[in-house]
Amino acid sequence: MKKLAGSIAILFLIFALFVPVSTAQIGMLGYGREVREGLFNGGIGITTIDQESFLTISLHPEISLGKFGLGLNVDLLYNTKTGQIRKKDWNETYDYLRMIRYIRYGWKGDNFYTRVGTLDAARLGHGFIMNYYTNEAEWDERKIGLALDINFGNYGFELMTSNLGRLEIVGGRAYIRPLRNILTVPVIKNLTFGATYVIDVDPDKNRETSANVSVYGGDVELPFLDSKILWTGIYADYAQINHFGSGKAVGFGIQLKNLMGLLHLETRFERRWLGKEFLPSYFDAFYEIDRYLPRENVGKTAILPLITEDTKGYFGELYGRILGTIHLIGNFQRLDNQPKSGILHLAATATKSIPGLAFQASYDKKNIETFKDVRTLDNRSVARVSVGYKIKPYLIFYMDYIWSFVLDETTDRYLPQERYQPRLALNYNFSL
Repeated sequence: MKKLAGSIAILFLIFALFVPVSTAQIGMLGYGREVREGLFNGGIGITTIDQESFLTISLHPEISLGKFGLGLNVDLLYNTKTGQIRKKDWNETYDYLRMIRYIRYGWKGDNFYTRVGTLDAARLGHGFIMNYYTNEAEWDERKIGLALDINFGNYGFELMTSNLGRLEIVGGRAYIRPLRNILTVPVIKNLTFGATYVIDVDPDKNRETSANVSVYGGDVELPFLDSKILWTGIYADYAQINHFGSGKAVGFGIQLKNLMGLLHLETRFERRWLGKEFLPSYFDAFYEIDRYLPRENVGKTAILPLITEDTKGYFGELYGRILGTIHLIGNFQRLDNQPKSGILHLAATATKSIPGLAFQASYDKKNIETFKDVRTLDNRSVARVSVGYKIKPYLIFYMDYIWSFVLDETTDRYLPQERYQPRLALNYNFSL
């Protein structure tokens, strides 16, 4: 066990030294992939899906005009044997709407922020109920979701839904700072209380049943220091899965803000006390996949396996940005004395800092017990790695490796899908 902990700690530190953060409030932290510049990505390549080869023509422009952003996602796949376009991509009206990957105004952490379309890494509050949730678990079945945050100073809220076309997951967090206009004491006046509620109204994907799963909870946050260079604070969370168990967490965060334009660092750590029939971060990066697992393999909710006895655990996360161009993130959580309870999230982006090369990667893994679990891909993994050679500053040859999931319509289960995708990308930055 000590060797395992040491291996995980080393891996965690290597991959998770830095990542960007745009706000000092812990409740708003998170690594998003929203671009802050105009970007045109396009290219051609070969993709293999289920042992069939397709010629791929891709257009992925992202437009950023002030706080307004628009992302498009147009992929045309032509079968190399028949020459026909892949019918599954264009057999419903909803497929055409999905060409709009997202429309956004503002940034997560602003007083006003909204995003319609793909949700890459949705979080509510400190993430004890929803953390890094994505509604794009399957490439072929992307959903149009909504995120909306408004901060009025003394109070505010965060709202989300996974699918505007079909009511599925709906959640929100409301928070208040009751002492903000009463006290002049710098620390106490920023004391924040929050309440979160998230429900999946259709977890078994069957409208004829009345099954639903909901999680609710409360939180408190107290910043100690909030300057132009440094932020520190503590927080606590409580959550309850309706009709099941509950859990608690206490944590602290430290943020070193963009030191001389060279380095931005942030870390947080929390200790967790988890009751029977509970699961922290219930709505996470794997939720869209786990919710359709067969009933015999899961807990009473018929969605996710729950903790079978009272236990404790921990969660750690490190963010950062180097020279404003290299972005890395890593977080790891594990339960005390619980085999295969480790969950890992890693991400890295370096498209401008390495001469001649571009690199992007993300990796999620659950049920980790040994280092071998970390380095193998299976039905507990989601991964994407893109390595590019810059033929010209604006012309990049990429090789993509994608390990994701596809819905097997005969069994109504998500199965792992491996894709290799060479592509020639036009990458042009512009400002409007």
